[in-house]
Amino acid sequence: MAGIPASETALLLCDLQNDFIHPHGAYGRAGQSSPEIAALPARLRPLAQAMREAGGWIVATQFTLVPGRAGAPIISPHLQTLRPFLAKGDFEPGAWGHAMVGELQPIDLAVEKIAYSAFFNTRLEWVLRRSGIRALLVAGIVTNGGVASTLRDAHVRDFHVTLLEDGCAAFSEATHNATVASLRTLCPVISIADAIARLTT
Repeated sequence: MAGIPASETALLLCDLQNDFIHPHGAYGRAGQSSPEIAALPARLRPLAQAMREAGGWIVATQFTLVPGRAGAPIISPHLQTLRPFLAKGDFEPGAWGHAMVGELQPIDLAVEKIAYSAFFNTRLEWVLRRSGIRALLVAGIVTNGGVASTLRDAHVRDFHVTLLEDGCAAFSEATHNATVASLRTLCPVISIADAIARLTT
């Protein structure tokens, strides 16, 4: 946004994947979700469509568990402690669970990530620069994890970042609200409806 044309703007969807969102995904099977997280795809769908119609980009980050020996996922120790239910096949590249939820397809650019920030050890910055993308509307999960880390890293790389307050969610409303408050010091914070209005006027 910030006067930047839609053709140089992307809706950056952080980790809205089947294994996180869908009831049959890794987190759903383990009972690890929240109504706020589950509601995001339907809430973001009109904005994704408006972005496409305006000539903007849809960019997805995909949290990835890299298969190691015998296909067992390589999991960071802190994540293994937090999410002991993660197992072989979860968030595996090319698998159904690794894919973005169907409601937000099609995606223009997708980038695998292995940590909170989608810029850490990935090609995200390279594909954004090569595609002429200068502005990012950041959405997805979780607000205090992948969203905040990716937004901060985009900010220090001089992308024009805007946070979609109702386009992201955490496992608790208090955590979401506290994170949004902290990010207001870095960038504009707007609603999905505001973003659609700016794209269509």
